[in-house]
Order: sequence, then structure tokens, then C-alpha cells
Amino acid sequence: MELPQSVFDCLSRLENAGYACYAVGGCVRDWLLGLTPHDYDLCTAATPEQIQTVFSGERMVLAGEKHGTIGILTPGGVVEITTFRTEGDYQDNRHPGWVKFVEQIEGDLSRRDFTVNAMAWSPTRGLCDPFGGQQDLKNRILRAVGDPATRFREDSLRILRGVRFAVRYGLTPEPKTLEAMTDLAPLMDNLARERVFDELCKLLPLVNAEDLLRFVPILSQVIPDLKPMVGFDQHSPHHAYDVFTHTAHVTAAVPDDPVLRWAALLHDVGKVPAFTTDETGRGHFYGHAQLSAQMADALLRQLKAPNALREQVVELIDLHMTKPLAEKKAVRRLLSKLGLERLQQLWCLQKADTSSKGICKDEELHHFVVLNALLEEVLAEDACLQVKDLAIDGKDLMALGFSGPAIGKALNALLEQVLDEKIPNDRSALLAAIEKR
Repeated sequence: MELPQSVFDCLSRLENAGYACYAVGGCVRDWLLGLTPHDYDLCTAATPEQIQTVFSGERMVLAGEKHGTIGILTPGGVVEITTFRTEGDYQDNRHPGWVKFVEQIEGDLSRRDFTVNAMAWSPTRGLCDPFGGQQDLKNRILRAVGDPATRFREDSLRILRGVRFAVRYGLTPEPKTLEAMTDLAPLMDNLARERVFDELCKLLPLVNAEDLLRFVPILSQVIPDLKPMVGFDQHSPHHAYDVFTHTAHVTAAVPDDPVLRWAALLHDVGKVPAFTTDETGRGHFYGHAQLSAQMADALLRQLKAPNALREQVVELIDLHMTKPLAEKKAVRRLLSKLGLERLQQLWCLQKADTSSKGICKDEELHHFVVLNALLEEVLAEDACLQVKDLAIDGKDLMALGFSGPAIGKALNALLEQVLDEKIPNDRSALLAAIEKR
């Protein structure tokens, strides 16, 4: 492994002072997979006090000192160095009741989550792999270190992290690990919602439909609204899939943008409570878009998602059943209402929704080709889309005797007529329309 110079210098400084030091965890895993690591962590036999002595005179970050971690500020960024340690007596499925420093790297690796993350590497000692992580990588196996149930009771976020590692690296959880992940998923209820949301945001851009179907028993523990959707027959000639299978395909079909992935995952959560059947047995989901938007809003609030993301997701879900006519006027109106970015996101979600029914006619998808062509025409025309684009402004109306709120009302009314192509965005035409008004 070729370490960044700043990381290598820190490692060498500890080694030269007589303390064993290794690169550890994800950087070793990625290196063995032929990937370029993004983060490098070091672990050492030196205690926090000894680390500070070795790096005396350097700027340090001491926030993690209690748990054995010292950050060294280097030209290449902060290098985190942690003393070999073991942990125990987890009381809240997250925080260890005690931390004990140990002298050997094997003791430190034994506390880690999965074998593929429980490896260390030294320029002089080579790879330290006491739990067979390298072989598990070769076999594409995700295996907990030691007893899986113990690992997940220590920190139940490891369950979601396990899903992410499996998806990211194409790993299959071995049976005991998967059983413990599934059985102990309710422990994730004890986690801070911010931690869950952060982990889900890392996972969602990576998943395909098969991943979502494979891990929905775990994911539905932290997103309970997914559970009723699994296997729910839509009783519709327009859908070949149950509600969740359809949702899984929609989620995989949109780009890996967080807003789109969340909108796709939650766009039909209101279908089950909205479900009705007619006298022929055909299923209907009247109002499900608005109900799904309300449910998504509540869920994202619980997960403490950023307001901007939550609002964008909710808006897309609320509008996902409103497909415009293939007319320039309709496109212009939507562009005026949503803006270019949101409109493109909406059509992307709608196209994925259409193509993921399992029964899709070519003309349904061609509709989006036509819409995008019309959008390009509208953009090329530099069309009037907002009040500020009008050829007259508030000063012109004041000169005609308008004042107060009447100015804004009049300008908005003019914009509506321009968007509907009833009058051109021409100064004389607008003033004439105002005089008639």
C-alpha cells in the first residue's frame, strides 16, 4: 500500500519512537480490492499520552482523547491515530461502558464490526488479518467479527452499515451474520435519528432494485412505511409488480441524487392506506400522491432530515402523478412554477415511475421525449416565466395610478396571460391589457 506522505510520516514517527503502528480498517479493505482509499486511519501501541509526546510541538485535535484517538494536523489534513484498545459493557447499543488500551493489534481488531474491516497493514510487518478478512473479500462474503449478535448489540448502526458494505462491495452476508442483522434490527430504534438518516443517505445512492428487495426486512425497521408495501398486490392491469417491487425499480431507475432517491423510495408509501377496489376487483389509489407526500414529510421530520431536502422530496412526491400535456404552453407554466432543476427532477421521477411498472407502452415513454423537446424550445426562446421577466414593472403601474398590493396582483395577472399566450410579452401590449383591466 502506498500511503499519503502525511500519513506515512506520522506512522514512521511512531515506529521510530519504538511504538508499533498500522494503517487500519477501510483503507486496507479498499487497497485489497484495488480501490483508492479516501481515508486513512492509524492505530498504534502508543497510549494517548505517548502519542502527544511523540508529536510534541505539532498542532493536535484532542476531542477523542478519552477513547484513545489523537488527531495530528499535517499539511495533508488531520491524521487520526488511535491507541490499540478493546471495549465492553455496551448499555445503549452505541457507547462502550469502558475502553481498555492493549498492546497488540490483534486485540484491537477483535472489537471491529466485520472481518473485511478488521485488517491492518504495516510497511514493515505487512498485512495483519487474524479473522480472514482478505479471504472473505475474495469470496465476496460479509462476516461479522466473532459472534454477530454481540457485534450488533454493541452498536446497532452496524446493521445498516453492513447493508451498505454488502451493496457497495458486492458482498453476501453469511447466514449467521444476516440472521443477526435481521433479528436484531429492532435495536436500531434506540439510535439517534440523525445517525440513521446519515447512513441511509450513504446507502441510497448505491442500491439497485435487487438490493432493496434483499434488505427490505432491515430497511423497513428504520423506514416503517415500507413494510406494508412489501408483497401488496396492486390489482391493476397497469402494474405487473407489487407496490414495493415497483418502488424498488423506480428507486434504481433515477439518478443517484439524494433528493431523487428519497423521492423515488417514498413516492408510493401512501398507496396501501389509499387502496380501494371497484365492483370488478380492480385496484385504485385515489389521492395517494398527496397522502404519500404527507407520510414522507412526517418520516423525514422524524429522521431530522435537512429542511431543504425534505421540502424538495415532498414537493416531487406530491406532484408525481401530474403529467402535463405535450404542449408548449403547459411546459412553460410548469417551468414558471417549479424552475428548471425541479421540473427536470419531476420528469425524471415520473419517467422512472412509468418505466418501472413492468407493463409499459413505448408511447408512454415517448411522451417524455416530446416534453423535453418542448422544454428545449421554451428555453431557447428565453421565455417570460416570472414577474421580473415582464416588459413592464411596478413603476409603470404606479404611473398609471396603481398602488400597494394592487401592483403585485396586476403584474401576476399579466404573467398568467403571457404564460397562456393570450398576450405577448410586449410593453405596449401589456400596458393595453392593464388599461382594459
